[in-house]
Amino acid sequence: MTYILIFIILAILSYVYLKLADRFNIIDKPNHRSSHTQITIRGGGIIFYIALLIFFITSGFQYPYLFIGTTIIALVSFIDDLRPQPPALRLPVQFIAIALAIYQVSLDFPLVSLVLLLIVGVGFVNAFNFMDGINGITGMYSIVIVSFLLFFNIYETTFVNVDLLYYLLSSLVVFGFYNFRKKALFFLEM
Repeated sequence: MTYILIFIILAILSYVYLKLADRFNIIDKPNHRSSHTQITIRGGGIIFYIALLIFFITSGFQYPYLFIGTTIIALVSFIDDLRPQPPALRLPVQFIAIALAIYQVSLDFPLVSLVLLLIVGVGFVNAFNFMDGINGITGMYSIVIVSFLLFFNIYETTFVNVDLLYYLLSSLVVFGFYNFRKKALFFLEM
């Protein structure tokens, strides 16, 4: 029942965001490098942050470094949606956010491996953002990955609180409703 309630809350908040973003002109105008051709609302990825925020509060503040890293990257990304920010600001924030996520999982790897993981993580963040302009690809790719992680977490070995994965999966389904269509109603970019 909790997961259904979370889904409903996320669905309502995403609709509210869509209306607010439209009212305040938080839009993506296609350019020569865009894979889309129509003006589309930006910042739909805020629904993922809201799902994480709900999890963070209801779980008794589990995974604080992950939450802090996600918060700073979401904040800078949302500011970037409102007014483009230089890569010299965005890139260090991405490195800090990924470093906090790596620290959260307390990997006992050699330093060289951790540095490589950090670089790959930042690369993933940017590749993920790049995919966003193709309707449905980011949402479908993410649903598959989170579903796999959920299955593995339940049936193989528990590596994270299962609620976090369910909340993220709910946010992905809600996001997909707005993005997985011929003319996306909003993009992930936050």
